[in-house]
Amino acid sequence: MGDKRVSFGQDLVWRLEAIGFDVFTFLFRLLPVDAASWLGGALARLIGPLTKTHRLAEQNLRLAFPEKDAAWRARILGEQWECNGRTVAEFPMMDRLLPSTGRVEIVNGERLAQIAAGGKPVVFVSGHFSNWEVMPAAIVNSGINCEITYRAANNPYVDRRIRDSRRRYGVKLFAPKGGDGAREMLEALGKGVSVALMNDQKFNRGGVAAPFFGRPVMAAPGPTRLALRFDTVLQPMSVQRTKGARFRAVVHEPIVLERTGDRTADIEAGVRRVTAFVEDRVRERPGEWFWVHRRWPNEAYAELEAAGG
Repeated sequence: MGDKRVSFGQDLVWRLEAIGFDVFTFLFRLLPVDAASWLGGALARLIGPLTKTHRLAEQNLRLAFPEKDAAWRARILGEQWECNGRTVAEFPMMDRLLPSTGRVEIVNGERLAQIAAGGKPVVFVSGHFSNWEVMPAAIVNSGINCEITYRAANNPYVDRRIRDSRRRYGVKLFAPKGGDGAREMLEALGKGVSVALMNDQKFNRGGVAAPFFGRPVMAAPGPTRLALRFDTVLQPMSVQRTKGARFRAVVHEPIVLERTGDRTADIEAGVRRVTAFVEDRVRERPGEWFWVHRRWPNEAYAELEAAGG
């Protein structure tokens, strides 16, 4: 827990939460993978629409797909709640969802083999598609030495459990502490280790504006900066749910960045290409994206409210 001191009450709450996390993990690991996944999806379909987050997800769908009708939005909202619920239920058993288990099909796996054999690190980029934990599992299962960035849980006891569970099958998680150009990522790439980042959420501080579904959003420039600094490529990946707790991990064509001599312009161009990649994947499978975060600027939501949306 570092040098930061916390109150007895806060520490007690964290420990109780960790016990709840342990109970959840224990109970779901008792179930067969498909049963646990189904149960998580069914519960989320039932509970999700009753939460405040449901309205935010609906607003996001209105912003992204203003041409769609209410029936379409209702269907996609149901699909995304089920997908999110399945994903949460699958987190405790990710060791049973590796490509080696037969539950993950790799599309263009030759590219992963090329990266593993080539010795030159790359910057993997992706978004919160389907069960996004499948992506790092597919990377490390392919023999690539890669460190995966993630947002650390607020509860340090739960956070330790998350990192330990992933480490058991080779996924090394670390939470950058110095912004999007964090020291840990620089050190990893400098040692020839690839890094992987999610690049589809709001990034206000130091973010770069890029169009997303026809509206400007702030996106993290870190992946592009790293790729430019180490003269490597951005390697996009996405995850699709095929049926139940079975997946397809797609390795897309690498994004080769321009180096015009204008570093600022090159970073902006890279950010726009990554954001366009995310948008393309969301349009393909809208029910499998993580719609429950505020991706657009506050002004966009204010416009919806003013219009009665």
